[in-house]
Amino acid sequence: MVVGRIHSFESMGLVDGPGIRSVVFMQGCTLRCAYCHNPDTWSLKGGTEITPEELIKKIIRFKPYFKNNGGVTFSGGDPLIQADFLIEALKLCKEEGIHTAIDTAGYGTGKYDEILKYTDLVILDIKHVDDEGYKSLVCKGKKGFDEFLEAVQKSNTRLWIRHVVVPGITDSEEHIKKLAQIIKNIKNVEKVELLPYHTLGVKKYNEMGIEYKLSHINSMDKKELDKLYEILGKEIKVE
Repeated sequence: MVVGRIHSFESMGLVDGPGIRSVVFMQGCTLRCAYCHNPDTWSLKGGTEITPEELIKKIIRFKPYFKNNGGVTFSGGDPLIQADFLIEALKLCKEEGIHTAIDTAGYGTGKYDEILKYTDLVILDIKHVDDEGYKSLVCKGKKGFDEFLEAVQKSNTRLWIRHVVVPGITDSEEHIKKLAQIIKNIKNVEKVELLPYHTLGVKKYNEMGIEYKLSHINSMDKKELDKLYEILGKEIKVE
């Protein structure tokens, strides 16, 4: 029997894909993003055990709210870490006619082709624009991201791209133009979002006794973010 571990469940998410969605936050992540606001999802030993069948029963209760454009989004942590559980949960969702999305940075344990078979939308987080940037910001090279992106392109799955803008790290004009060049070479991109860095997760770090590496950086200013959107919009179509 396949058993997974989830951190939490949100019944009526509005920012995790199209429409009204149930959001399953899963345990486990191999990255250590300097700005991660959910360090309590890193460990695979945390959270609550659940079977795919138990989870789908929970999701179905909210199906009337999905209407024509909602559904379920598997987030985390990173849902790709629990591949077997994710595959079974996605299959059950498709059997119930529920739109499926995965919100991921692209670092998992494989079985990507099987996962993407049952995935309608991938919300893909591009952490940085090169290998050194990845190592500095998330403690792993860019290779894992590239491998997952290759599988997504092969599957022709629809894509939303997200990128967190951190003052002094990923907020330069040069950086945004490099990001645009990466996105230009990706097919099936329907939406690109620049997400402003914030410090809402710092309290968790203090409670867990973990050093917060970006404590010297303030939240991203919205006006500055708008300027970067303008730069990005000159390079690619941004919706």
